[in-house]
Amino acid sequence: MDFTDFSCICEQIEGISGRLEMIDVIASVLPGLSDDELPVFVRFVMGRIFPDWSPLKLGIGPNLLYEAVGYVAGKKKEEVIAAVNETGDVGLAVERLLATKTQMSFFAESLTLTGVFSDFTRIATTDGSRSQREKMKIVRGLLGTAGPLDGRYLARLLLEELRIGVGEGNVRDAVAKAFSVDQTLVAHAYQAINDLGRVALLARQGETALRDVRIEPFHPVKMMLAQQGTITEMVGDHGAVAVEYKYDGTRFQFHKVGDDCRMYSRKLEEVTGAVPDVIEMLCAATGHDVILDGEVIAVKDGKPRPFQFVLRRFRRKHAVEEAIGRVELVPNVFDIMYLDGETLIDRPFTERRAILETVLSGYVAPQWVGDDIPALEKIYQEALDAGHEGVMVKVPGAAYTPGVRGRNWIKVKPAVDTIDLAVVGAEWGEGRRAHIFGSFLLACQDEGVLLPVGKVATGFSDDQLAAFYAALKDLVIAEKGKEVVFEPEIVFEVGYAEVQKSTNYTSGYALRFPRFVRLREDKGVAEVETVEGIAARYERQLKSL
Repeated sequence: MDFTDFSCICEQIEGISGRLEMIDVIASVLPGLSDDELPVFVRFVMGRIFPDWSPLKLGIGPNLLYEAVGYVAGKKKEEVIAAVNETGDVGLAVERLLATKTQMSFFAESLTLTGVFSDFTRIATTDGSRSQREKMKIVRGLLGTAGPLDGRYLARLLLEELRIGVGEGNVRDAVAKAFSVDQTLVAHAYQAINDLGRVALLARQGETALRDVRIEPFHPVKMMLAQQGTITEMVGDHGAVAVEYKYDGTRFQFHKVGDDCRMYSRKLEEVTGAVPDVIEMLCAATGHDVILDGEVIAVKDGKPRPFQFVLRRFRRKHAVEEAIGRVELVPNVFDIMYLDGETLIDRPFTERRAILETVLSGYVAPQWVGDDIPALEKIYQEALDAGHEGVMVKVPGAAYTPGVRGRNWIKVKPAVDTIDLAVVGAEWGEGRRAHIFGSFLLACQDEGVLLPVGKVATGFSDDQLAAFYAALKDLVIAEKGKEVVFEPEIVFEVGYAEVQKSTNYTSGYALRFPRFVRLREDKGVAEVETVEGIAARYERQLKSL
């Protein structure tokens, strides 16, 4: 497939508002793709380059892109930025600029889908002191060969923000329709291998290939997620439930095959080198090949320390031994997804828990099972008294559903509600804060599209605002007046008084009295609250009135 054909398909999808029509368009394309093209198309159409589990990252920021566009179009970088600000869209700005480019194309042949992916892979694998120069050379080559429409989608892909409204659910259903296979099998295969591109190849082979999918060690899967709720609700809905401490730490996924042990963060980034002490603890605690789910907490004198102490260790790349002496970490394991070649995610939680207690000799998180609400509420209070965030309440018969934020797990915390949202924009501050960002636009997820849900301007110290400006200034995509738009990479946890219906934001909701709580460096943008989750919070409010 020529990249121009891909671009035309993206343009067609971008003009579609109906979900079913969008699925039909994608499904009509998939059968005609080669085995090399199929996984690339599937990832690209969602605005992704590599599988979610892959350690490869493009690392192309707006500034590098603007410089490359300026070079190819014969414009100054400032002119590129002005075009982006005028259109409010990097892709449209690049399309306009490439229509008048003065540089000759670098190559005679046209771009192909797999050729673009190959260049993206070269970018992601380029490192060393000259890496930025080499990346710039590749990006210039791509843009120099691209036509204007190609440039629109190349630029967006380079920033991994395609903006055509295609999410995982749409592609999952399109794959099922294209190859006449059961949607639930596609969904299950995706949960297990965390790569819709590869799932599409299996779907082409048929339902048997999808049924045979197994979790693979060292290909981390998305972690099961929880909604907010209460112990009373869960007991009322399910009877006896399992209650565990909700730790103020960092989620991890531990993979072990033989003597090879590795750990991945909530964002599926490998952190093995940062936590060799935790790796050693878990590796020594089992003789089996396993994939475990748990949370690492920092402790001092046996008592938990705040979340930030864990992050200091997870981010550490140098002087790790020195950091180990300063910050003691302890793992708490609460689930198992894989054992000695067998995938366990479809087993009930009670079975997985029994297996976990058998194969792991230590570090298993404590658990209480019952339907006595006062007794379970007492455990909740004990968790708070011990310095934990609250409790998790889990349905004993539930399967492990990677990446799903369902009601089979709920978190119970003190009264103030908090929510994790992506930072997608900001406004410049005033007075002594005029040189930094003073408020931030927050957004929720809707099938891969980020929908604004409000702004937060309180709860920040001056030092935090200065740090956020430093972290975000290179992620600015567009600027108009006092407002800027970011490439979405950062997640804030914010507290709020209530959720309100709103016509001011495209999500349809707004937060009343939002207040910054903390930066969620352990979470990626794909994990922020969904618009469905916000709607559920709103409905729960109505019921409690």
